[in-house]
Amino acid sequence: MLNKGTITIAGESKNPLTVNRLGYGTMRLTGEGIYGEPPNRPEALQILKQAIEKGVNFIDTADYYGEDVTNRLIAEALYPYPLDLVICTKVGATRKPDKSWISFNTPENLRSSIENNLRTLKIEQVTLVHFRVMPGVGDFEESMEAMFKMQQEGKILHVGVSNVSRDQLETAMKMGPIATVENMYGHAQRNSMKSHYGDTNGGAEVLDICEANGIPLVPYFSLFMSMPKKDTRIAEIARKYDISEVQANIAWLLHRSPWILPIPGTSSLKHFEENLKAADIEMTQKDMDFLG
Repeated sequence: MLNKGTITIAGESKNPLTVNRLGYGTMRLTGEGIYGEPPNRPEALQILKQAIEKGVNFIDTADYYGEDVTNRLIAEALYPYPLDLVICTKVGATRKPDKSWISFNTPENLRSSIENNLRTLKIEQVTLVHFRVMPGVGDFEESMEAMFKMQQEGKILHVGVSNVSRDQLETAMKMGPIATVENMYGHAQRNSMKSHYGDTNGGAEVLDICEANGIPLVPYFSLFMSMPKKDTRIAEIARKYDISEVQANIAWLLHRSPWILPIPGTSSLKHFEENLKAADIEMTQKDMDFLG
């Protein structure tokens, strides 16, 4: 069972959600290039079932993972869902057969995506959905207006944002209640950068806003881009505690701020179990000062 406490999403709303502070991101349950069926479908289903058994009650997905692969796996493994399970999905993007990522962010696109998530997850309301900002056409405020309209209609319980700049987050917060922010954030890659996925906004630029307003920061790519060879600090902490560098990075995230909700993902049951053990690691203030 996870022991790093809980975090509350939308704490000031009429429908707050309290979840354990280590979630699971499903992106890696797909095939190569985050597309298609998993190479080991039984193991993918077992990871999802184990997550619930071990106390994970926040699962991150998107209908453009696959496409629709992770949503269908979640439904197959876990439906009917535990009452305390929060399934967080994303809209704003889609995929082409060549595995490229493109914007899918007009009001009509977003409504289509929400309807698709409702169908594939077998639910009547999306509990939490992030609007994922992608490069390309589309007006941010128009997209957010569409999200809040669907919230008013009851299709969405809580609205979050993903891959946002500081200005975009502040704009969204003026338009309506923002429950969560999902930006890139790991020990060695905290700030915005350019990647083959397009411009990627970092969590470092928005963490102070999240902390001041009680908005959980859900970090993505926290492991995938977190350990360049030039930075040996994570490796040194890993040796100190006889843990893996991945576990050290997850532990750092859990200690970095009580408003961070890590969602490390993997397609390996063995690695999944190792990741969960990171919640048992107690770092000292000296460790955190060393890691920076």
